[in-house]
Amino acid sequence: MWQDEIVEEIHRIREAHAKSFNYDLRAMFADWQKKQNASGRKVVTLPPKTISNKTLEPTTPKK
Repeated sequence: MWQDEIVEEIHRIREAHAKSFNYDLRAMFADWQKKQNASGRKVVTLPPKTISNKTLEPTTPKK
């Protein structure tokens, strides 16, 4: 089976990060937020996309 070196590296980094926080998701998330705030980059939160009713209407089967 073919393996991508970049994907494997990402998996190793992710595993090391999780292990350093004893696999505690709350602690990992707090660390990500701290790093995000320290980066100084502007964070944009977009409103959720709305779904039009047209996509929810049943379609007529083709004959």
